[in-house]
Amino acid sequence: MDSLRRLVCAESCRALQEKLESWYRDYEINSCDQNLNRCCEIIELNSQIQGQLFTILNETSREGGHYAGVETIKTRLLPWLGTCFSCATSGRHFEDSLSLTHDSVEKERQLRELASNQTFQLQELQEELTSTRLQLSNVQQELARSRSPSPRRSEIKSSSLLPSRSCSPGRARRTNTSRRACLITRFGDIYAQERLDAETLLRTYISDMEMVQRIIYIAAVESFSVAKMAYRQFKIRVRDTLSLGHSGPESLEDTVLDYIVRHEDLYDVQASVNEVIRSMNINPKISFPPEIDFIVISTLIRELCCVAFSMQTLIPPLDIAFGTDGELFSETKYYRSFDSDFTALLVAYHVWPALMEKDVVILKGEAVTKRGALWSRRSRSSSRGRSRSSSPGPLLAHHLSRSRSPSPLRSTSPRR
Repeated sequence: MDSLRRLVCAESCRALQEKLESWYRDYEINSCDQNLNRCCEIIELNSQIQGQLFTILNETSREGGHYAGVETIKTRLLPWLGTCFSCATSGRHFEDSLSLTHDSVEKERQLRELASNQTFQLQELQEELTSTRLQLSNVQQELARSRSPSPRRSEIKSSSLLPSRSCSPGRARRTNTSRRACLITRFGDIYAQERLDAETLLRTYISDMEMVQRIIYIAAVESFSVAKMAYRQFKIRVRDTLSLGHSGPESLEDTVLDYIVRHEDLYDVQASVNEVIRSMNINPKISFPPEIDFIVISTLIRELCCVAFSMQTLIPPLDIAFGTDGELFSETKYYRSFDSDFTALLVAYHVWPALMEKDVVILKGEAVTKRGALWSRRSRSSSRGRSRSSSPGPLLAHHLSRSRSPSPLRSTSPRR
């Protein structure tokens, strides 16, 4: 009763009626903003009146007891609430407006899908065009090599059509973290599995464990060196081809990297394996029985070349640490082998290279430290030659170990 009296005394309904009449008189002369402001004022006042009426409704229902007024609420209030406080006419206007909004949103969605499909089709066409251009380039190079007196193997397989593998631009950067983790794990697996398999195989031909470990380490170093060179040549060819028709939102470098990541199987790994074996055959730091070739560890070399090539596609790329005999042993880069002298400060020779990302060690390598090992090895190398050629001095040996072609300075004298 008190709430109803306050509502009557406030004369809110009369004020609402007056505002409606005033708005009606001035509607034609008001601006659009003025009419909207008037309407908002009336809506606010009406909501206040409705709030007071709901308070009265609540108090009245309590006065009637627990079950009084249930029928009235069911037959009058609930159906009215179900229409969202609107009459039939206003409901139709609201439904019409909602329908128009839904149609607008649906059309906008269809336009976005159409634009996305067109972009995807354009990317597919660009991929096909790139594949065709690379195929044409390969055929032209193969034709030129067939006319040359000294043909060489192609960096990209020309005997098969380059596949078109469509994907969104920037894939290489988006997958960089996952690819990096997989490659680091694979490098560790090679150390734990393929390296030991190669070591076991070499021990059937060579009794000197130090020479076996040197051969495996140099195979790893040469594999990374050859694979990095192959990657640079592959990248140059892809860039030259893609630059002819590049017009995408991504930079040319990102487009080139995306293409290489999607087409890593076009890397001619066998050519790199042959190059590594050739380099090892002329390396003065290692020896091998003349009747056996380093091809016996080609499985290890192949795995290392594939991993090294893929690591060049990372941002930043991964590489192995440069190590030399006699360098100061670094606890951050290497583990000591079990047969090392743990008091020695210098590296006698390396067993496995450390994996690096710029100047940061990602995986430690393995090295052997022994006191006096360098002096004893130098004296032995001066008293006997290699199984395939005589051994030069330490400085010249280090220079030749980084070479990619036979040196005229090497001696060809037979074994004494």
